[in-house]
Amino acid sequence: MLQQIEGSYAVAEAVAMCMPEVVAAYPITPQTHIVEHIGELVKAGKVGSCEYINVDSEFSAMSACIGSSVMGARTYTATASQGLLFMMEAVYNASGLGLPIVMTLGNRSIGAPINIWNDHTDALAARDSGWIQLFVETNQQAVDVHIQAFKLAEAISLPVMVCMDGFVLTHAYERIDMPDKSQVESFLPPFVPKQKLDPDQPVSIGAMVGPEAFTEVRYLAHHKQLEALEIIDDIGEEFAELFGRSSGGLVSCFDCGDADTIVIAAGSVVGTIKSVIKDMRDEGHSIGVVSIRSMRPFPRFKLAKVLQKAKRVIVFEKAFSVGVGGVLALDVQWALHNYSLPLYSVIGGLGGRSITRASLRKLFDKGLRDQLPQTHFLDLDIDAVNRELARERSGDRSGPAAENIVRDLGVVSAAKTS
Repeated sequence: MLQQIEGSYAVAEAVAMCMPEVVAAYPITPQTHIVEHIGELVKAGKVGSCEYINVDSEFSAMSACIGSSVMGARTYTATASQGLLFMMEAVYNASGLGLPIVMTLGNRSIGAPINIWNDHTDALAARDSGWIQLFVETNQQAVDVHIQAFKLAEAISLPVMVCMDGFVLTHAYERIDMPDKSQVESFLPPFVPKQKLDPDQPVSIGAMVGPEAFTEVRYLAHHKQLEALEIIDDIGEEFAELFGRSSGGLVSCFDCGDADTIVIAAGSVVGTIKSVIKDMRDEGHSIGVVSIRSMRPFPRFKLAKVLQKAKRVIVFEKAFSVGVGGVLALDVQWALHNYSLPLYSVIGGLGGRSITRASLRKLFDKGLRDQLPQTHFLDLDIDAVNRELARERSGDRSGPAAENIVRDLGVVSAAKTS
């Protein structure tokens, strides 16, 4: 049924239709509306016998999820940014124990400096935690992929993180085709846990493992991620057949078949990139875009197949590894190790900075002419950076760098009264 609805509310409705038995919730912007609305639905009796637990921190939220999941309950939570970092110890425990928890990550930057706006720093900080990480471009995909996430998590007994851009998606009102509960019930079977605590059959879960077995246990987690590469596509195809639309899978391609230049990105920015590329295709440029929908496991071989005829690759991402460069670019480079073609890493949209069509068009025009540096920061004000570096070299007390740059750029001047 078509509805004009906020992204967060739509995700909450979709999660509720999956009938979780435990939801452990702690609010943090920008995912708060999701857990608030789920709480309303639970209170209204629309989520069966679901137990909604108000916890005192993000660490408590994931700890409660671990406890409920090992008891065999379908389990859900949501977080963002520093909240994810605060629960990180438990995040690793959840995947290490092979628990099929589903979590929404409302992508948001990580400080310092403090910033509540969207980029992908939080998700990529957890990329090695052992969780499956699925990225969505639209709120329609967010609804659909959450439903698929429960099926995926429970099929392979691994936790799944659904990453949706904070504010850009979570707070956006869009027309969404909300599924019927009967459709969800047909698609998502009852949860049959692969492991659970049972007093009649006592086992230890989460015991200490020494050097003699730790490598094998960690490799098993890696093996299960590789198994997920097949299952993610299969579940996406099954969903498309039942619901009539394609929202899942490992990657999605737009005008890639004959493209000399291929842009790779993840999340909501893909929509803006598609718009720019459509105009460029109309002008005769050979360019396409690949949307990475599964960041972990990374679809190395499928991506390599898509890119095998390209002449250059531009990787656009909203996060980077300090001291190295683009995180996604490194993964793409790994996928292309058998191919010799230019790869340009572009970082943009950090801390919620607008990614405009005009900036993207200039970027892609330079890329088509192979005039981009290997690592490029979109719309970077290098003069502001150089002024701060000069201050620090002067020997005087330069003061806090973030506040100095903000002052240099005149962002705070609007608050002055004279």
